[in-house]
Amino acid sequence: MFSKILIANRGEIALRILRACREMGIRTVAVHSTADSDAMHVRLADEAVCIGPPSSRDSYLNVPAILSAATMTGADAIHPGYGFLSENAEFAETVEAHGMAFIGPTAEHIRMMGDKITAKTTMEDLGVPLVPGSDGALADLNAARDVAEKVGYPVLIKAAAGGGGRGMKVAHTADDIAEAWSVARTEALAAFGNDEVYLEKYLDRPRHIELQVMGDTHGQVVHFGERDCSLQRRHQKLLEEAGSPVITEEQRNQIGQTVTEALARMGYRNAGTLEFLYQDGQFCFIEMNTRLQVEHPVTEMICGVDLVREQILVAAGEKLSYRQEDIVPRGHAIECRINAEDPLTFAPNPGTVTVFHAPGGLGVRMDSALFAGYKIPPYYDSMVAKLIVHAPTRAEAISRMKRALLECVVEGVKTVIPLHQKILDDPEFQAGDYTIHWLENFVARQQDA
Repeated sequence: MFSKILIANRGEIALRILRACREMGIRTVAVHSTADSDAMHVRLADEAVCIGPPSSRDSYLNVPAILSAATMTGADAIHPGYGFLSENAEFAETVEAHGMAFIGPTAEHIRMMGDKITAKTTMEDLGVPLVPGSDGALADLNAARDVAEKVGYPVLIKAAAGGGGRGMKVAHTADDIAEAWSVARTEALAAFGNDEVYLEKYLDRPRHIELQVMGDTHGQVVHFGERDCSLQRRHQKLLEEAGSPVITEEQRNQIGQTVTEALARMGYRNAGTLEFLYQDGQFCFIEMNTRLQVEHPVTEMICGVDLVREQILVAAGEKLSYRQEDIVPRGHAIECRINAEDPLTFAPNPGTVTVFHAPGGLGVRMDSALFAGYKIPPYYDSMVAKLIVHAPTRAEAISRMKRALLECVVEGVKTVIPLHQKILDDPEFQAGDYTIHWLENFVARQQDA
C-alpha cells in the first residue's frame, strides 16, 4: 500500500481524497496555487507545496511543478481527482515513468476514450449500443449530408475531441447542416485544437444516464448502478440522482452486464463512467469518462461504498473489495451542485463567504471546502459544494433535500440554492418527468416570471 499520496487538485474533491487517505492511514501532500494558499485541503494535508500563480495553466496544469512537488515530498502515488489533468494520458504516462503510481486508468485507455470517435468505435466492437450516426470523423460537408439523410433529421454534429457542449451543433433540416458543420468545426478547433467532427442522430427527448464502473488489475470489473444526470444547463450537470426514476432493475442488470463484460475484455482498471442517452427504452452510448465523477457521492450513498478508497486499492495492485453480487443499491440519493453563481443567469459570483453553515441530520452529506471567511477565487470552476441526501424512497429523498437546502447557509456570494429549491418543488420533477432539455426550459420560465 502507498505511504504518501500527492493530490493534484483543489477544492472539495481534494478534500474528499484527503479524507479517504487519512482513513486508510496514508499521508497526503496538497499542491496549491497562490490563490489557494488558505484553502481547506492545504490546511488539513500533512504537507503542502505551492506550485504556481493563480492561473490553472501555471499551477494545476503545470506538470513539471506537480512532479517536482511529488519527488520533493517522497510521494509514491498521485491522485488527479477530476478535471485538470485527470484525463491527460501524457500526464499518466509521465507519472508512472517517474516511478510513481497514477491513481486512475492506464494512459492507453485514457487516450482511447478521450477521442470520442475511437471510443464509439471501440464500444461498438465490444457490443455496447450506440446512437445511430457516422462511422467516424466526417471527411467533408457532403459526407455529413449523406449520413444525415441516412439517419434522418434532426442530427447533431459533435467535436471528436469535445466535451461540455463545445463544438456541438444541431441541424434540424437539410438547410441547417452547412452552418452547423462550419460552426461545430470552428468551435472544436478553438476549444480542443482539433477540428474533426462526427454526426449522430439527434434524440429529441432523451435522458442522460450514466453507469459507474470500477475495474482492478486482476480481470474483475463491476458496476455500481446508474445515475440520472439529465438536469443540465449548457450541457453542464446541476442535479443528479441515483437510481434513475425511469430505469427498471431488469434494464439496470442488462446494461450493467453488457458494460462490465466489454470493459473486462478491454482490461480496464480503476474508476470509469459510461454515459448514455436513453429514450424509448433504448440505451445509446455517447462517451466514457476515465476518472472519478463529480456526482460519485450519490452512487456511494446507495451502494454503501467508498469509491476513492477502491481507486487507491486498485492502483496499489489489490483486488476490488466487492464482487458484483455484493453490490445491492438501496434507497435513493440526490445531489445538488452548489455553485457560486447567480441562480437565474448563472453568472459566476466569486467573493468572500461571510457566513457558512452546512446542513446535517440523518442521510445528509455535504462535500465542500467552504468556511466562513474563505475567499472564493475567480480563476476556477464556480462549484463550491455538493449537497447529497439519501433516503429509503425518492419521495423521501426529495423531502430530505428540501429540508437540507433550507438549513444550508452561504452568505456573501450568490449561489444556485434558490434554483434548486424551485426545481424540487416542481410537479414534473417530483414525478420524474424530465429530459436533458427540461432544465433550460424551466430556467427560461423562471427568467420570464
